Amino acid sequence: MKIIICGAGQVGWQIARHLSGERNDVTVIDNNPDLVRRATESLDVQGVTGFASHPDILDSAGARDADLIIAATHSDEVNMVTCQVAHSIFQVPRKIARLRSGAYLDAIYSDLYRTEHLPIDVVISPEREVALAALQRLSAPSTFDVETFMDGKIQLLGIDLEPDCPALNTPLRQLTELFSSLRAIVAGVRRRGRLFAPEPGDQLFAHDQIYVFSHIDDVARTLDIFGKPPQKQERVTIIGAGNVGLAVAQALEARPDRIRAKLIERDRGRAEFAADRLERTIVLNGDGLSAEILEEAAVPQADAVLAVTDDDKTNILASVRAKQAGAKMAIALINDPTLVPLMGALDIDAYINPRSTTVSTILRHIRHGRVRDIYSIGDAEAEVMEAQVLSTSPMAGRAIRDIDFPEGALLGAVRKGDRVVKPLADTRIDEGDIVLIFALSKDVPEVERLLQVSIDFF
Repeated sequence: MKIIICGAGQVGWQIARHLSGERNDVTVIDNNPDLVRRATESLDVQGVTGFASHPDILDSAGARDADLIIAATHSDEVNMVTCQVAHSIFQVPRKIARLRSGAYLDAIYSDLYRTEHLPIDVVISPEREVALAALQRLSAPSTFDVETFMDGKIQLLGIDLEPDCPALNTPLRQLTELFSSLRAIVAGVRRRGRLFAPEPGDQLFAHDQIYVFSHIDDVARTLDIFGKPPQKQERVTIIGAGNVGLAVAQALEARPDRIRAKLIERDRGRAEFAADRLERTIVLNGDGLSAEILEEAAVPQADAVLAVTDDDKTNILASVRAKQAGAKMAIALINDPTLVPLMGALDIDAYINPRSTTVSTILRHIRHGRVRDIYSIGDAEAEVMEAQVLSTSPMAGRAIRDIDFPEGALLGAVRKGDRVVKPLADTRIDEGDIVLIFALSKDVPEVERLLQVSIDFF
């Protein structure tokens, strides 16, 4: 497939990295020659320097026969115009745009993106995606990562294993036998910085980070088995009233369990803006790093503190101060993935990576085949794919034991109609089943082959 990616920043580069490694013809456009050079030197892509919204630049990038254009520059307006030009002049069949401003995302203006107006097939809002990710973290406070699949029936849980975890030093095969009724599978293990898909004979050790697929009804039991008893969230403090913080506060107000939320914002104008749009949330104007403001916001009694300003260092420091003040849990928004290894040492319980979240959302709309959902793990180390099995798939009609999965891939759940089952060796995969697969990045192309990816189903 021929793909043009407009914008070679963090998101654009990561998308290019994924797609170029899967034998796609990828061209990257950016007006910064250094970013274009970085992409072409480190990835198997072509590069064009210039403004993506200019017709001649799109023409140079091969828009006349492109299958897809992804507009992910830093400007909403450039992204929208790029999609318009790609449609009107070059008839590019599929167009994805990243839009940040809430003014463009209001549901009452959704007609703006019809073909006869602004022909954008998919609009991606990083702030909304990050807000959803934050709410996911709050829903499973004892995990460092969480994502939902199969229409809410399966959760992927990222769990740090403490030295007192009762499941340590036990082969996974034996854990399966001990908890035979538990609908949960350990799909990935990160040990000393290396992520791998475990074998049945592998054991878990203290300080491992594991990724577990669990049926939604078994999440509490799964967390308990791995030494993370469920925690109830009643008091939440949000630091930063930007688009993400405001969206999280509004979502918490809409929940039926009446969570008591407080919102801290340094900028007075933004604090007043947030207060006008919230009903029950207490908005405080002050510095989220101030001990006095944290005390006023009742952070020492908070069940969770969510630091989501636009500055990584502020989020890290605010999280550290909140934990020192007595908050039970701290979640930080981190844009720079090189800072993630600091989280454990600083006692920060979980983090949200906007780049990873946005990349996952964009990939969800790009994959060939009947891929229903996709989630990027860590710094593009692995992916979780939810996909429908086609009649032409090598998996169709075969028991799991007879399917040649690559070494770095593991089947986490199977949905047959409305029923989700735990995959066992003799479970038969039929046409139309929905499967959930964890795969290391290097094995994604082979997993897509097993799903019988085809342009016919794009």
